[in-house]
Amino acid sequence: MFDDVGVHPPQMRAQARALRARGHTIHSVARTLALPYTTVRHWCADRPERAEPGAEPPCFRCRPDVENPTDPAAYAYLLGRYLGGGQLTVAPTVPVLRIAGTASRPQLADACAAAMRAVLPTPVRRTTQHCRVWVESSGAHWPCLLPQHGPDQRHDRPIVLTDWQRPILERHPGDLLRGLFHSAGRRAANRVTVRGRAYVYPCYVFGDESTDLLRLCQWSLDLLGVTWRMNRHNSLSVARRGDVAEVDRHVGPRS
Repeated sequence: MFDDVGVHPPQMRAQARALRARGHTIHSVARTLALPYTTVRHWCADRPERAEPGAEPPCFRCRPDVENPTDPAAYAYLLGRYLGGGQLTVAPTVPVLRIAGTASRPQLADACAAAMRAVLPTPVRRTTQHCRVWVESSGAHWPCLLPQHGPDQRHDRPIVLTDWQRPILERHPGDLLRGLFHSAGRRAANRVTVRGRAYVYPCYVFGDESTDLLRLCQWSLDLLGVTWRMNRHNSLSVARRGDVAEVDRHVGPRS
């Protein structure tokens, strides 16, 4: 298939994938960059960048001349997806990052795959088990980029941001929040009855057994100026109209 290699610079291909990682549709990316739809679709398919056989590009953490990821927004989103519903297997062979999604929401799998490619351009693949879709990427540098991994369950181990992660997320709290809600949150309809009259209004709910992960979600909401409350010991909610609208702006539609 014609890949437009040599016609468009690699920077434009990277920009298209970065926009896709942030949740833009292929049509939207094509319009923004004035590119053919088929070109953007091909660039954003689940395939790695061309590389020498057996070579894997180093991550920014392994390069002394680079301090930040090429696409920090994609990194913040991917970290949220990983912490909310991902696994990182570091043994016995090459590390494998796996992030879960539902087959009924393929857009979330697309966004996850695009973020993986933007953060570490290695092969991305998908597997389906019943109603669940796993987006997977193998790469030696995933443990460098996701230092929160460990042998225990997420709620049984501490989840603490490193000194180099915190500034990235402080600049991109909305992308982190989008990743967290795409993995472990939902936009729901809250129904109440007042003086015999029924009302329905939207709200966001994020739940997890990890106290540290709940605090991370609270922190990102605080950075955005969004009011939240703990509706259960393992769940928080955002219910005020203005706050829901602000979360909508960053999280976007889940389906």
